[in-house]
Amino acid sequence: MLLGVRHHGPGSARAVRAALDAARPRVVLIEGPPEADALVPLAADEDMRPPVALLAHAVDEPGRSSFWPFAEFSPEWVALRWALAHGVPARFIDLPAAHTLAWAREESEGAEPDGPAAEPDEALRGDPLAALAEAAGYDDAERWWEDVVEHRGTGGDVFAPFAVLEEAMGALREVYGSGGRDRDPVREAYMRLQVRAAQKEFGDDGVAVVCGAWHVPALRERRTVAADRASLKGLPKVKADMTWVPWTNRRLARAGGYGAGIDSPGWYGHLFAAPDRPVERWLTKVAGLLREEDRIVSSAHVIEAVRLADTLAAMRGRPLPGLTETTDAVRAVMCDGSDVPLSLVEDRLVVGDVLGEVPDAAPAVPLQRDLTRLQRRLRIKPEALEREVELDLRKENDAERSRLLHRLRLLGVEWGEPTTSRGSTGTFRETWRLRWEPELSLRVAEAGVWGTTVLAATTAKAEADAVTAGSLADITGLAERCLLAELPDALPAVMRVLADRAALDADVGHLAQALPALVRSLRYGDVRATDTRALAEVAAGLAERVFVGLPPACAALDTEAAQEMRRHLDAVHGAVGLLGDAAPADRATADDASTSATGSGSGSGIRGRWHAVLHVLSVRDTAPGVIRGRAVRLLLDDGELAQGEAARLMGLVLSPGTAPSDAAAWIEGFVGGSGGGMLLVHDERLLALVDAWLTGVTADAFTDVLPLLRRTFSAYEAGVRRTLGEQVRRGPGRRRSTAPGGSGIPGFAEDLDGDRADAVLPVLRLLLGLDGDGSRANVDDDMVGVAG
Repeated sequence: MLLGVRHHGPGSARAVRAALDAARPRVVLIEGPPEADALVPLAADEDMRPPVALLAHAVDEPGRSSFWPFAEFSPEWVALRWALAHGVPARFIDLPAAHTLAWAREESEGAEPDGPAAEPDEALRGDPLAALAEAAGYDDAERWWEDVVEHRGTGGDVFAPFAVLEEAMGALREVYGSGGRDRDPVREAYMRLQVRAAQKEFGDDGVAVVCGAWHVPALRERRTVAADRASLKGLPKVKADMTWVPWTNRRLARAGGYGAGIDSPGWYGHLFAAPDRPVERWLTKVAGLLREEDRIVSSAHVIEAVRLADTLAAMRGRPLPGLTETTDAVRAVMCDGSDVPLSLVEDRLVVGDVLGEVPDAAPAVPLQRDLTRLQRRLRIKPEALEREVELDLRKENDAERSRLLHRLRLLGVEWGEPTTSRGSTGTFRETWRLRWEPELSLRVAEAGVWGTTVLAATTAKAEADAVTAGSLADITGLAERCLLAELPDALPAVMRVLADRAALDADVGHLAQALPALVRSLRYGDVRATDTRALAEVAAGLAERVFVGLPPACAALDTEAAQEMRRHLDAVHGAVGLLGDAAPADRATADDASTSATGSGSGSGIRGRWHAVLHVLSVRDTAPGVIRGRAVRLLLDDGELAQGEAARLMGLVLSPGTAPSDAAAWIEGFVGGSGGGMLLVHDERLLALVDAWLTGVTADAFTDVLPLLRRTFSAYEAGVRRTLGEQVRRGPGRRRSTAPGGSGIPGFAEDLDGDRADAVLPVLRLLLGLDGDGSRANVDDDMVGVAG
């Protein structure tokens, strides 16, 4: 008895169950890898909940894998459960996974498949049912399948649907042969051999075969045993392991990348679970979802939607409303014609976020078992629906969750992705976006080569990654991740590699790229109780080497190299701000070297030496304009340069003796990036200098500097650009400054307006929650500085 089905077809699943109940076979043969025969009993476990999948992977190459998914409405799953419930043997008869995985390896390596490859016919590519639907005048194979199978009964003959489908597939194969699927004849030869063996053991009438309808005509063919065995001779083979893994509805859908998938697994699951009054039950479910999202949907909406769906089905000549009719009814009646709420229905119900479960008895690598144990102990359950989790690292359970997620990311198991927290921005809080995908089970199997527990595997992989890291920045990033994952055994090895690489690397750009990640890592010692003294030593030494090497490295750079060096300058500045004066006390030698390279400096400690480097860069003629301008801006932001001095340096650069392109580059470095526009808004002297220089640039030179200036000013927010435009519009020739002690520059003031600044103080005091009597010391002076 050959029962040809559509994979994941609820109508086929019901028909298979009815046919098996009527025929009562002595053995059930199912399309699937025979290595899974030993896993069949697990399908009866009460903890096994579809959707699930058989996972086969090459033992020596876990990344080489194949999946065979099963949903509750899959005919193969129904046949499997029927056999287990009736004490009947169930066997898989498709070509062994050992061969299919070997084929996949050959294809990935560029090897040509054995034998001539037929040209696939477009009508049969992916799904032969699409060709039948097209022949019947349908433009949608899903709708055709619903009309001819899902919405029609068997008419009393439970075997009639299989006979009709076999006849249709036979007609297709007479015209198209194998349809360009050059591997199918080999698979079908193996299946015929398995069917013959079962018939010899249980008799011709005691065997039921459940397979894709496409294969039924080939299994009916009269081929000799010798011919079938000859087709299998010389097949490539690898050693393969097999297990059950959870699957999701999204991976059943075609959009999820599964080749034999369906468009609407949630809808098909509903049709299988609710054969009576499916439309009414479906629309009631839709109404419940929309109500949960605070949309006003009443029972009257449901009644009207059912009527509209029935009317649409009658107008379109369909036996019952299908997904198209119910979707149209939901859009018109419940969503007021909008596709926005409808997209939620399609995502949550038509596809769905169901995640299957497999029992603990299923075979698994030791790493997977350790991960499962940790997930249960930490109460962090894998889910198919994406969700955000806030972790407070001051709580032990949350801290352990954070360590687990960071360790998994180091292993390449991207279960969680760090995201920006909506609450506190302190280092004691983390926000993760979690979503478990079936492929992560495969990633865990791949990572099993590093160790049997999550901690051991992550430690071994981190040490190996440090040795093979391509750049210094990669190693510092790895050190940061080791701290986040709390790998005390791996960190010393990473630090040794980092120190060796840093000592040999003389490229200031590489050192500047490596410093920020290293300095960020120092913050984790506070909340994670991690000893970062060794890290601080390396970071301080790296900073010193950057300070010494940066001024000579900024000489004679072309435009592209200057822009890259400017980014390094910003990165080092941010790192120094985090590092502060945390340098070890025994750095006299480094201090002397830094002082000799950068001048006297503007203070003690790392910050002071960095400011000394910036002072040198701000006035060094051999440095590109973008570097000099950036150095002046960073000093001004840190309060190491008076505004008057910054205006003087800008005036020198924008003097007629400076080439317009160099002046434009200086402006880009000074006012480019975050806060540059507001600097010009609040310091009208600087804006006046830029305005006066720009109006004096010759026409030819203006054409050359325009792209650079446009790039600089177009990055400002719209409000900042508008304010600058207003200030320039009332500028030279329109009005003169009347501020006491003004510079006389037309249109711009020089000093702070004290009265306007004082008017801000009450509002700031209210925002900061200060007492009305200003009891906080020096608060007025502080707020005047903020207001200015």
